Amino acid sequence: MDLVLRGGIVYGGGGATAVAVKDGRIAAIGSDEQVGALAERGTEVVDLGGGLLLPGLQDAHAHPVFAGLNLLRCELTELHDRAGYLAAVAAYAARTGDLWIMGAGWSYDAFGGAQPCRQDLDGVVADRPVYLAVRDAHSAWCNSRALALAGIDRHTPDPEGGRIERDADGEPTGVLHESAMELVSSVAPRPDAAEIRRALLLAQSRLHSLGVTAWQDAIVGDYGGWPDCFEAYLAADREGLLTARVRGALWWEPSRGPEQRDDLRNRRELARGGGARFRTETVKIMQDGVAENFTAAMLEPYLDGCGCATDRRGISRVDPAHLREIVALLDRDGFQVHFHAIGDRAAREILDAVEGVAGSRLRHHVAHVQVVHPDDVPRFGRVGLTVTMQALWAAHEPAMDELTIPFLGQPRASWQYPFGGVHRAGGRLAAGSDWPVSDPDPFKAIHVAVNRVPYGVDGPPLGPEQAISLETAVRAYTEGSAYVNHLDETGVIAVGRLADLALLDRDPFAGPAAQIGATRALRTWVAGRLVYTA
Repeated sequence: MDLVLRGGIVYGGGGATAVAVKDGRIAAIGSDEQVGALAERGTEVVDLGGGLLLPGLQDAHAHPVFAGLNLLRCELTELHDRAGYLAAVAAYAARTGDLWIMGAGWSYDAFGGAQPCRQDLDGVVADRPVYLAVRDAHSAWCNSRALALAGIDRHTPDPEGGRIERDADGEPTGVLHESAMELVSSVAPRPDAAEIRRALLLAQSRLHSLGVTAWQDAIVGDYGGWPDCFEAYLAADREGLLTARVRGALWWEPSRGPEQRDDLRNRRELARGGGARFRTETVKIMQDGVAENFTAAMLEPYLDGCGCATDRRGISRVDPAHLREIVALLDRDGFQVHFHAIGDRAAREILDAVEGVAGSRLRHHVAHVQVVHPDDVPRFGRVGLTVTMQALWAAHEPAMDELTIPFLGQPRASWQYPFGGVHRAGGRLAAGSDWPVSDPDPFKAIHVAVNRVPYGVDGPPLGPEQAISLETAVRAYTEGSAYVNHLDETGVIAVGRLADLALLDRDPFAGPAAQIGATRALRTWVAGRLVYTA
Protein backbone atom coordinates (compact mmCIF):
# COMPACT_ATOMS: atom_id res chain seq x y z
CA MET A 1 0.00 0.00 0.00
CA ASP A 2 1.11 3.55 -0.66
CA LEU A 3 -1.00 5.27 1.98
CA VAL A 4 -3.08 4.27 5.01
CA LEU A 5 -5.42 6.79 6.60
CA ARG A 6 -6.66 5.61 10.00
CA GLY A 7 -8.29 6.82 13.19
CA GLY A 8 -11.08 8.84 11.60
CA ILE A 9 -14.67 8.64 10.44
CA VAL A 10 -15.08 7.55 6.82
CA TYR A 11 -18.05 9.30 5.22
CA GLY A 12 -20.47 6.73 3.83
CA GLY A 13 -18.26 3.97 5.20
CA GLY A 14 -20.82 2.30 7.46
CA GLY A 15 -18.73 2.79 10.58
CA ALA A 16 -15.34 2.38 8.88
CA THR A 17 -12.45 4.33 10.38
CA ALA A 18 -9.66 3.74 7.86
CA VAL A 19 -8.87 3.78 4.15
CA ALA A 20 -5.94 2.32 2.20
CA VAL A 21 -4.67 3.81 -1.08
CA LYS A 22 -2.68 2.09 -3.81
CA ASP A 23 -1.64 3.66 -7.14
CA GLY A 24 -3.92 6.62 -6.61
CA ARG A 25 -7.04 4.57 -5.92
CA ILE A 26 -8.87 3.40 -2.82
CA ALA A 27 -7.79 -0.17 -2.20
CA ALA A 28 -9.53 -0.96 1.08
CA ILE A 29 -12.01 0.49 3.59
CA GLY A 30 -12.54 -0.85 7.09
CA SER A 31 -11.48 -0.68 10.69
CA ASP A 32 -8.08 0.59 11.84
CA GLU A 33 -7.04 -2.99 12.47
CA GLN A 34 -8.20 -4.33 9.12
CA VAL A 35 -6.71 -1.56 7.02
CA GLY A 36 -3.67 -1.07 9.22
CA ALA A 37 -2.70 -4.69 8.59
CA LEU A 38 -2.23 -3.83 4.91
CA ALA A 39 0.58 -1.39 5.67
CA GLU A 40 4.02 -2.54 4.61
CA ARG A 41 7.51 -1.14 4.46
CA GLY A 42 7.31 2.26 2.76
CA THR A 43 3.60 2.76 3.40
CA GLU A 44 2.78 6.23 4.68
CA VAL A 45 0.43 6.00 7.65
CA VAL A 46 -1.60 9.08 8.62
CA ASP A 47 -3.58 9.47 11.84
CA LEU A 48 -6.85 11.24 11.01
CA GLY A 49 -7.28 12.36 14.61
CA GLY A 50 -10.96 11.48 14.71
CA GLY A 51 -11.84 13.84 11.86
CA LEU A 52 -14.31 13.14 9.09
CA LEU A 53 -12.81 11.86 5.83
CA LEU A 54 -14.92 13.05 2.90
CA PRO A 55 -14.67 12.49 -0.82
CA GLY A 56 -12.88 15.52 -2.27
CA LEU A 57 -15.30 18.43 -2.58
CA GLN A 58 -16.00 19.66 -6.11
CA ASP A 59 -16.99 23.17 -7.16
CA ALA A 60 -19.25 22.89 -10.20
CA HIS A 61 -19.30 26.63 -10.95
CA ALA A 62 -16.30 28.83 -10.23
CA HIS A 63 -13.94 31.27 -11.94
CA PRO A 64 -10.62 30.48 -10.25
CA VAL A 65 -8.31 32.24 -12.72
CA PHE A 66 -10.33 35.45 -12.48
CA ALA A 67 -10.28 35.08 -8.69
CA GLY A 68 -6.51 34.63 -8.75
CA LEU A 69 -6.12 37.75 -10.90
CA ASN A 70 -8.23 39.70 -8.41
CA LEU A 71 -5.82 38.67 -5.67
CA LEU A 72 -2.95 39.99 -7.76
CA ARG A 73 -4.67 43.30 -8.62
CA CYS A 74 -6.79 45.91 -6.83
CA GLU A 75 -8.86 43.53 -4.72
CA LEU A 76 -11.97 45.04 -3.08
CA THR A 77 -13.84 41.95 -1.93
CA GLU A 78 -13.07 42.30 1.77
CA LEU A 79 -14.17 45.96 1.84
CA HIS A 80 -17.77 47.02 2.35
CA ASP A 81 -18.13 50.77 1.89
CA ARG A 82 -17.51 53.53 -0.65
CA ALA A 83 -14.74 55.18 1.37
CA GLY A 84 -12.90 51.88 1.73
CA TYR A 85 -13.09 51.23 -2.00
CA LEU A 86 -11.71 54.66 -2.88
CA ALA A 87 -8.90 54.38 -0.32
CA ALA A 88 -7.94 50.96 -1.72
CA VAL A 89 -7.90 52.28 -5.30
CA ALA A 90 -5.75 55.26 -4.29
CA ALA A 91 -3.33 53.03 -2.39
CA TYR A 92 -3.08 50.56 -5.27
CA ALA A 93 -2.46 53.37 -7.76
CA ALA A 94 0.30 54.76 -5.54
CA ARG A 95 2.21 51.49 -5.42
CA THR A 96 1.90 50.42 -9.06
CA GLY A 97 3.33 51.97 -12.17
CA ASP A 98 0.75 50.37 -14.46
CA LEU A 99 -1.10 52.75 -16.76
CA TRP A 100 -4.46 51.07 -16.08
CA ILE A 101 -5.82 50.45 -12.58
CA MET A 102 -7.61 47.10 -12.89
CA GLY A 103 -9.52 45.47 -10.07
CA ALA A 104 -12.73 43.84 -8.88
CA GLY A 105 -14.84 42.96 -5.88
CA TRP A 106 -17.05 45.98 -5.12
CA SER A 107 -20.70 45.47 -4.25
CA TYR A 108 -23.83 47.53 -4.95
CA ASP A 109 -25.01 47.32 -1.36
CA ALA A 110 -21.98 49.33 -0.21
CA PHE A 111 -23.48 52.51 -1.70
CA GLY A 112 -26.56 52.79 0.46
CA GLY A 113 -29.07 52.34 -2.33
CA ALA A 114 -27.22 54.69 -4.71
CA GLN A 115 -24.93 53.76 -7.60
CA PRO A 116 -21.17 54.29 -7.81
CA CYS A 117 -20.10 57.09 -10.13
CA ARG A 118 -17.06 58.07 -12.19
CA GLN A 119 -16.59 61.32 -10.26
CA ASP A 120 -15.74 59.36 -7.09
CA LEU A 121 -12.95 57.55 -8.91
CA ASP A 122 -11.82 60.76 -10.61
CA GLY A 123 -11.26 62.20 -7.15
CA VAL A 124 -8.58 59.61 -6.33
CA VAL A 125 -7.22 58.73 -9.81
CA ALA A 126 -7.93 61.22 -12.58
CA ASP A 127 -4.95 60.84 -14.92
CA ARG A 128 -5.03 57.04 -15.36
CA PRO A 129 -7.95 54.84 -16.48
CA VAL A 130 -9.67 52.79 -13.78
CA TYR A 131 -11.78 49.68 -14.50
CA LEU A 132 -13.31 47.81 -11.54
CA ALA A 133 -15.61 44.82 -12.05
CA VAL A 134 -18.44 44.36 -9.57
CA ARG A 135 -18.27 41.28 -7.36
CA ASP A 136 -20.69 39.34 -9.57
CA ALA A 137 -18.82 40.45 -12.74
CA HIS A 138 -22.01 41.68 -14.44
CA SER A 139 -21.14 45.39 -14.16
CA ALA A 140 -18.05 47.59 -14.13
CA TRP A 141 -17.26 50.91 -12.45
CA CYS A 142 -14.98 53.19 -14.48
CA ASN A 143 -13.52 56.65 -14.11
CA SER A 144 -13.83 59.41 -16.70
CA ARG A 145 -10.43 58.64 -18.20
CA ALA A 146 -11.44 55.05 -18.96
CA LEU A 147 -14.70 56.16 -20.55
CA ALA A 148 -12.85 58.70 -22.69
CA LEU A 149 -10.33 56.13 -23.93
CA ALA A 150 -13.24 53.88 -24.92
CA GLY A 151 -15.01 56.77 -26.67
CA ILE A 152 -18.07 56.57 -24.43
CA ASP A 153 -20.14 59.74 -24.10
CA ARG A 154 -23.80 60.78 -23.99
CA HIS A 155 -24.20 59.86 -27.65
CA THR A 156 -22.93 56.29 -27.31
CA PRO A 157 -25.83 53.84 -27.76
CA ASP A 158 -26.36 50.88 -25.46
CA PRO A 159 -24.86 47.78 -27.08
CA GLU A 160 -27.02 44.74 -27.64
CA GLY A 161 -27.27 42.81 -24.40
CA GLY A 162 -25.94 45.63 -22.23
CA ARG A 163 -26.64 49.03 -20.73
CA ILE A 164 -24.68 52.21 -20.05
CA GLU A 165 -25.91 53.73 -16.80
CA ARG A 166 -26.73 57.43 -17.29
CA ASP A 167 -27.60 60.37 -15.05
CA ALA A 168 -30.65 62.62 -15.39
CA ASP A 169 -28.86 64.65 -18.09
CA GLY A 170 -28.03 61.56 -20.13
CA GLU A 171 -24.34 61.56 -19.27
CA PRO A 172 -22.64 58.20 -18.55
CA THR A 173 -22.23 57.71 -14.80
CA GLY A 174 -19.27 55.36 -15.11
CA VAL A 175 -21.24 52.14 -14.49
CA LEU A 176 -21.55 49.67 -17.38
CA HIS A 177 -23.74 46.57 -17.34
CA GLU A 178 -23.30 43.23 -19.12
CA SER A 179 -22.01 43.58 -22.71
CA ALA A 180 -21.49 47.34 -22.21
CA MET A 181 -18.53 46.41 -20.01
CA GLU A 182 -16.72 45.29 -23.13
CA LEU A 183 -16.69 48.85 -24.49
CA VAL A 184 -13.98 49.61 -21.92
CA SER A 185 -12.49 46.18 -21.24
CA SER A 186 -11.70 45.81 -24.95
CA VAL A 187 -9.31 48.77 -24.81
CA ALA A 188 -7.78 47.82 -21.45
CA PRO A 189 -4.60 45.73 -21.38
CA ARG A 190 -5.02 41.98 -21.20
CA PRO A 191 -3.08 39.97 -18.63
CA ASP A 192 -0.12 38.18 -20.15
CA ALA A 193 0.47 34.44 -20.03
CA ALA A 194 2.74 34.64 -16.99
CA GLU A 195 0.17 36.58 -14.96
CA ILE A 196 -2.65 34.19 -15.90
CA ARG A 197 -0.49 31.20 -14.97
CA ARG A 198 0.37 32.75 -11.61
CA ALA A 199 -3.31 33.47 -10.99
CA LEU A 200 -4.31 29.87 -11.79
CA LEU A 201 -1.76 28.34 -9.43
CA LEU A 202 -2.64 30.80 -6.67
CA ALA A 203 -6.32 29.95 -7.02
CA GLN A 204 -5.61 26.21 -7.11
CA SER A 205 -3.78 26.46 -3.78
CA ARG A 206 -6.68 28.34 -2.24
CA LEU A 207 -9.26 25.78 -3.38
CA HIS A 208 -7.15 22.82 -2.22
CA SER A 209 -6.99 24.48 1.22
CA LEU A 210 -10.77 24.22 1.35
CA GLY A 211 -10.86 20.49 0.54
CA VAL A 212 -11.68 21.09 -3.14
CA THR A 213 -10.13 18.57 -5.49
CA ALA A 214 -11.99 19.37 -8.73
CA TRP A 215 -13.94 22.19 -10.29
CA GLN A 216 -15.74 23.36 -13.40
CA ASP A 217 -14.38 26.69 -14.64
CA ALA A 218 -17.59 28.40 -15.72
CA ILE A 219 -16.03 30.61 -18.42
CA VAL A 220 -13.09 29.53 -20.55
CA GLY A 221 -12.83 31.93 -23.45
CA ASP A 222 -12.90 35.58 -24.38
CA TYR A 223 -15.61 37.14 -22.21
CA GLY A 224 -15.41 40.90 -21.67
CA GLY A 225 -12.55 41.81 -19.36
CA TRP A 226 -12.01 38.23 -18.25
CA PRO A 227 -8.84 36.46 -19.33
CA ASP A 228 -9.01 33.56 -21.72
CA CYS A 229 -7.48 30.92 -19.47
CA PHE A 230 -7.53 28.02 -21.94
CA GLU A 231 -3.81 28.07 -22.70
CA ALA A 232 -2.90 28.44 -19.02
CA TYR A 233 -4.88 25.34 -18.10
CA LEU A 234 -3.49 23.43 -21.04
CA ALA A 235 0.11 24.30 -20.17
CA ALA A 236 -0.30 23.61 -16.45
CA ASP A 237 -1.83 20.23 -17.24
CA ARG A 238 0.94 19.26 -19.65
CA GLU A 239 3.62 20.33 -17.17
CA GLY A 240 2.09 18.44 -14.25
CA LEU A 241 1.29 21.63 -12.32
CA LEU A 242 -2.47 21.15 -12.47
CA THR A 243 -3.10 19.02 -9.40
CA ALA A 244 -6.89 19.49 -9.48
CA ARG A 245 -9.27 17.92 -11.96
CA VAL A 246 -10.78 20.67 -14.09
CA ARG A 247 -13.59 20.76 -16.61
CA GLY A 248 -13.56 23.97 -18.61
CA ALA A 249 -16.85 25.43 -19.86
CA LEU A 250 -16.07 27.03 -23.23
CA TRP A 251 -17.72 30.42 -23.65
CA TRP A 252 -20.62 30.70 -26.09
CA GLU A 253 -20.47 34.16 -27.64
CA PRO A 254 -24.08 35.45 -27.88
CA SER A 255 -23.23 37.78 -30.77
CA ARG A 256 -22.09 34.86 -32.92
CA GLY A 257 -24.05 31.96 -34.32
CA PRO A 258 -23.71 28.17 -34.70
CA GLU A 259 -20.55 28.63 -36.79
CA GLN A 260 -18.57 29.05 -33.54
CA ARG A 261 -19.02 25.34 -32.91
CA ASP A 262 -15.95 24.71 -35.08
CA ASP A 263 -13.84 26.73 -32.64
CA LEU A 264 -15.34 24.87 -29.68
CA ARG A 265 -14.66 21.48 -31.23
CA ASN A 266 -11.06 22.47 -31.98
CA ARG A 267 -10.47 23.47 -28.36
CA ARG A 268 -12.02 20.25 -27.15
CA GLU A 269 -9.57 18.25 -29.26
CA LEU A 270 -6.60 20.30 -28.06
CA ALA A 271 -7.51 19.60 -24.44
CA ARG A 272 -7.95 15.88 -25.15
CA GLY A 273 -4.44 15.84 -26.56
CA GLY A 274 -2.92 17.49 -23.50
CA GLY A 275 -2.52 16.10 -19.99
CA ALA A 276 -4.96 14.06 -17.92
CA ARG A 277 -6.53 16.70 -15.67
CA PHE A 278 -8.08 19.34 -17.99
CA ARG A 279 -10.97 18.75 -20.36
CA THR A 280 -13.25 21.13 -22.28
CA GLU A 281 -16.31 19.01 -23.04
CA THR A 282 -18.71 21.75 -21.86
CA VAL A 283 -20.12 24.97 -23.33
CA LYS A 284 -21.28 27.89 -21.16
CA ILE A 285 -24.37 29.85 -22.16
CA MET A 286 -25.19 32.93 -20.07
CA GLN A 287 -28.90 33.44 -20.65
CA ASP A 288 -29.44 36.58 -18.56
CA GLY A 289 -27.81 38.97 -16.10
CA VAL A 290 -28.42 39.62 -12.39
CA ALA A 291 -31.33 40.99 -10.38
CA GLU A 292 -29.40 43.81 -8.71
CA ASN A 293 -28.98 45.74 -11.96
CA PHE A 294 -32.33 44.62 -13.46
CA THR A 295 -30.72 42.51 -16.22
CA ALA A 296 -31.97 39.14 -14.89
CA ALA A 297 -34.72 38.00 -17.28
CA MET A 298 -38.13 38.10 -15.57
CA LEU A 299 -41.56 36.89 -16.67
CA GLU A 300 -43.17 39.97 -15.10
CA PRO A 301 -41.69 43.48 -14.84
CA TYR A 302 -39.46 44.64 -12.01
CA LEU A 303 -41.01 47.03 -9.51
CA ASP A 304 -39.73 50.50 -8.79
CA GLY A 305 -38.88 51.86 -5.34
CA CYS A 306 -42.56 52.60 -4.71
CA GLY A 307 -43.72 49.09 -5.57
CA CYS A 308 -45.15 49.96 -9.00
CA ALA A 309 -44.44 47.94 -12.13
CA THR A 310 -41.77 49.30 -14.48
CA ASP A 311 -41.06 48.52 -18.13
CA ARG A 312 -37.95 46.52 -17.21
CA ARG A 313 -38.03 42.73 -17.60
CA GLY A 314 -34.29 42.09 -17.97
CA ILE A 315 -32.26 40.68 -20.84
CA SER A 316 -32.39 37.32 -22.61
CA ARG A 317 -28.89 37.23 -24.05
CA VAL A 318 -29.81 34.43 -26.44
CA ASP A 319 -33.13 34.56 -28.25
CA PRO A 320 -35.27 31.71 -26.81
CA ALA A 321 -36.00 30.23 -30.24
CA HIS A 322 -32.32 30.27 -31.09
CA LEU A 323 -31.50 28.82 -27.68
CA ARG A 324 -33.49 25.68 -28.42
CA GLU A 325 -31.67 25.29 -31.72
CA ILE A 326 -28.26 25.90 -30.16
CA VAL A 327 -28.82 23.41 -27.33
CA ALA A 328 -29.91 20.75 -29.80
CA LEU A 329 -26.80 21.35 -31.94
CA LEU A 330 -24.41 21.31 -28.98
CA ASP A 331 -26.01 18.16 -27.59
CA ARG A 332 -25.63 16.54 -31.01
CA ASP A 333 -21.95 17.60 -30.98
CA GLY A 334 -21.44 15.84 -27.64
CA PHE A 335 -21.11 19.00 -25.53
CA GLN A 336 -22.57 19.35 -22.07
CA VAL A 337 -24.24 22.77 -21.70
CA HIS A 338 -23.66 24.81 -18.54
CA PHE A 339 -26.29 27.55 -18.27
CA HIS A 340 -26.50 30.75 -16.23
CA ALA A 341 -30.02 31.68 -15.11
CA ILE A 342 -31.02 34.20 -12.46
CA GLY A 343 -34.54 35.27 -13.46
CA ASP A 344 -37.65 33.13 -13.77
CA ARG A 345 -37.95 33.85 -17.50
CA ALA A 346 -34.36 32.72 -18.09
CA ALA A 347 -35.01 29.52 -16.12
CA ARG A 348 -38.11 28.80 -18.20
CA GLU A 349 -36.32 29.51 -21.49
CA ILE A 350 -33.56 27.09 -20.50
CA LEU A 351 -35.98 24.39 -19.36
CA ASP A 352 -37.84 24.73 -22.66
CA ALA A 353 -34.57 24.33 -24.57
CA VAL A 354 -33.39 21.31 -22.57
CA GLU A 355 -36.81 19.69 -22.90
CA GLY A 356 -35.93 19.28 -26.57
CA VAL A 357 -33.00 17.01 -25.63
CA ALA A 358 -34.57 15.35 -22.57
CA GLY A 359 -32.90 12.01 -21.94
CA SER A 360 -29.49 13.29 -23.05
CA ARG A 361 -26.54 11.59 -21.42
CA LEU A 362 -24.47 14.78 -21.44
CA ARG A 363 -25.62 15.99 -18.00
CA HIS A 364 -26.60 19.57 -18.81
CA HIS A 365 -26.81 21.82 -15.76
CA VAL A 366 -27.90 25.32 -14.81
CA ALA A 367 -26.25 27.51 -12.20
CA HIS A 368 -27.81 30.04 -9.82
CA VAL A 369 -31.61 29.58 -10.41
CA GLN A 370 -32.34 32.50 -8.12
CA VAL A 371 -35.98 33.08 -9.07
CA VAL A 372 -38.04 30.15 -10.40
CA HIS A 373 -41.76 30.22 -11.07
CA PRO A 374 -43.42 27.47 -8.95
CA ASP A 375 -44.79 25.83 -12.11
CA ASP A 376 -41.22 25.24 -13.28
CA VAL A 377 -39.73 23.75 -10.10
CA PRO A 378 -40.75 20.12 -10.91
CA ARG A 379 -39.50 20.44 -14.49
CA PHE A 380 -35.79 20.22 -13.61
CA GLY A 381 -36.14 16.60 -12.59
CA ARG A 382 -38.46 15.78 -15.48
CA VAL A 383 -36.11 17.08 -18.19
CA GLY A 384 -32.92 15.91 -16.45
CA LEU A 385 -31.43 19.39 -15.91
CA THR A 386 -29.19 19.46 -12.82
CA VAL A 387 -29.41 22.56 -10.62
CA THR A 388 -25.95 23.76 -9.62
CA MET A 389 -26.73 25.86 -6.57
CA GLN A 390 -24.77 28.78 -5.15
CA ALA A 391 -26.27 28.18 -1.73
CA LEU A 392 -24.34 30.97 -0.01
CA TRP A 393 -26.65 33.48 -1.73
CA ALA A 394 -29.87 32.03 -0.29
CA ALA A 395 -29.91 34.30 2.76
CA HIS A 396 -30.88 37.74 3.96
CA GLU A 397 -28.06 40.24 3.47
CA PRO A 398 -27.95 43.83 2.12
CA ALA A 399 -27.91 42.95 -1.59
CA MET A 400 -30.93 40.72 -1.00
CA ASP A 401 -32.92 42.96 1.34
CA GLU A 402 -32.15 46.34 -0.21
CA LEU A 403 -31.51 45.66 -3.89
CA THR A 404 -33.53 42.55 -4.71
CA ILE A 405 -36.63 41.86 -2.62
CA PRO A 406 -38.14 45.38 -2.95
CA PHE A 407 -37.85 45.22 -6.75
CA LEU A 408 -39.18 41.67 -7.05
CA GLY A 409 -42.14 42.08 -4.71
CA GLN A 410 -44.31 39.27 -3.40
CA PRO A 411 -44.98 36.52 -4.12
CA ARG A 412 -41.99 36.52 -6.49
CA ALA A 413 -39.45 37.26 -3.75
CA SER A 414 -40.55 34.05 -2.00
CA TRP A 415 -39.65 31.97 -5.07
CA GLN A 416 -35.92 32.45 -4.60
CA TYR A 417 -33.39 29.60 -4.53
CA PRO A 418 -35.91 26.72 -4.42
CA PHE A 419 -33.33 24.02 -3.71
CA GLY A 420 -35.61 22.11 -1.35
CA GLY A 421 -38.43 22.13 -3.88
CA VAL A 422 -36.19 20.90 -6.69
CA HIS A 423 -34.85 18.10 -4.47
CA ARG A 424 -38.29 17.03 -3.27
CA ALA A 425 -39.53 16.94 -6.87
CA GLY A 426 -36.77 14.50 -7.82
CA GLY A 427 -34.34 16.99 -9.33
CA ARG A 428 -30.58 16.55 -9.01
CA LEU A 429 -28.46 19.09 -7.12
CA ALA A 430 -24.81 19.98 -7.64
CA ALA A 431 -23.00 22.85 -5.93
CA GLY A 432 -20.56 25.62 -6.64
CA SER A 433 -19.33 28.91 -5.24
CA ASP A 434 -19.11 31.25 -8.25
CA TRP A 435 -15.82 32.42 -6.70
CA PRO A 436 -14.78 35.29 -6.81
CA VAL A 437 -18.39 36.49 -6.88
CA SER A 438 -18.67 34.94 -3.42
CA ASP A 439 -16.61 33.04 -0.88
CA PRO A 440 -15.23 29.72 -2.20
CA ASP A 441 -15.53 27.94 1.19
CA PRO A 442 -17.89 24.96 0.63
CA PHE A 443 -18.92 24.72 4.26
CA LYS A 444 -20.04 28.32 4.46
CA ALA A 445 -22.32 27.55 1.51
CA ILE A 446 -23.44 24.22 2.96
CA HIS A 447 -24.27 26.06 6.19
CA VAL A 448 -26.66 28.37 4.30
CA ALA A 449 -28.16 25.49 2.32
CA VAL A 450 -29.14 23.86 5.61
CA ASN A 451 -29.99 26.93 7.70
CA ARG A 452 -30.85 29.59 5.08
CA VAL A 453 -28.88 31.98 7.32
CA PRO A 454 -25.16 32.84 6.94
CA TYR A 455 -22.76 31.31 9.45
CA GLY A 456 -22.40 33.50 12.51
CA VAL A 457 -25.54 35.53 11.77
CA ASP A 458 -28.53 35.54 14.11
CA GLY A 459 -31.48 36.51 11.98
CA PRO A 460 -34.52 35.24 10.08
CA PRO A 461 -33.96 32.58 7.42
CA LEU A 462 -34.72 33.28 3.77
CA GLY A 463 -37.39 30.85 2.61
CA PRO A 464 -36.82 28.19 5.30
CA GLU A 465 -39.12 25.82 3.41
CA GLN A 466 -36.41 25.59 0.75
CA ALA A 467 -33.71 24.37 3.16
CA ILE A 468 -32.11 20.99 2.50
CA SER A 469 -30.54 18.49 4.88
CA LEU A 470 -26.83 18.42 5.63
CA GLU A 471 -26.63 15.02 3.92
CA THR A 472 -28.22 16.41 0.76
CA ALA A 473 -25.95 19.46 0.75
CA VAL A 474 -22.76 17.42 1.22
CA ARG A 475 -23.83 15.02 -1.52
CA ALA A 476 -24.41 17.99 -3.83
CA TYR A 477 -20.81 19.12 -3.23
CA THR A 478 -19.45 15.60 -3.78
CA GLU A 479 -21.57 13.18 -5.84
CA GLY A 480 -23.68 15.88 -7.47
CA SER A 481 -20.76 17.97 -8.68
CA ALA A 482 -18.80 14.86 -9.68
CA TYR A 483 -21.81 13.93 -11.83
CA VAL A 484 -21.93 17.22 -13.74
CA ASN A 485 -18.12 17.21 -13.99
CA HIS A 486 -18.29 13.74 -15.58
CA LEU A 487 -15.81 12.54 -12.96
CA ASP A 488 -17.52 9.24 -12.27
CA GLU A 489 -14.50 7.75 -10.53
CA THR A 490 -14.75 10.38 -7.80
CA GLY A 491 -17.46 11.77 -5.52
CA VAL A 492 -17.75 8.81 -3.14
CA ILE A 493 -15.34 6.82 -1.00
CA ALA A 494 -15.46 3.30 -2.41
CA VAL A 495 -12.96 0.61 -3.33
CA GLY A 496 -11.64 1.18 -6.83
CA ARG A 497 -12.50 4.90 -6.92
CA LEU A 498 -9.85 7.58 -7.23
CA ALA A 499 -8.42 8.64 -3.88
CA ASP A 500 -9.53 12.27 -4.00
CA LEU A 501 -10.15 12.94 -0.33
CA ALA A 502 -10.54 15.74 2.21
CA LEU A 503 -10.00 15.48 5.96
CA LEU A 504 -12.17 17.81 8.05
CA ASP A 505 -11.37 19.14 11.51
CA ARG A 506 -14.70 17.86 12.84
CA ASP A 507 -17.73 15.79 11.99
CA PRO A 508 -20.39 18.40 11.12
CA PHE A 509 -23.05 15.68 11.32
CA ALA A 510 -22.32 15.27 15.02
CA GLY A 511 -22.60 18.94 15.94
CA PRO A 512 -25.33 21.56 15.92
CA ALA A 513 -26.51 22.89 12.56
CA ALA A 514 -25.55 26.40 13.70
CA GLN A 515 -21.87 25.36 13.64
CA ILE A 516 -21.67 23.75 10.18
CA GLY A 517 -19.98 26.85 8.77
CA ALA A 518 -17.08 26.53 11.21
CA THR A 519 -15.88 23.32 9.52
CA ARG A 520 -12.40 23.49 8.02
CA ALA A 521 -10.27 21.19 5.87
CA LEU A 522 -7.06 19.92 7.46
CA ARG A 523 -5.66 17.91 4.56
CA THR A 524 -6.53 17.34 0.91
CA TRP A 525 -5.41 14.51 -1.36
CA VAL A 526 -5.81 14.09 -5.12
CA ALA A 527 -5.20 10.51 -6.34
CA GLY A 528 -3.59 9.81 -2.97
CA ARG A 529 -1.15 12.70 -3.32
CA LEU A 530 -1.18 15.29 -0.55
CA VAL A 531 -1.90 18.69 -2.12
CA TYR A 532 -2.73 20.62 1.05
CA THR A 533 -2.05 20.36 4.75
CA ALA A 534 -3.00 22.92 7.39
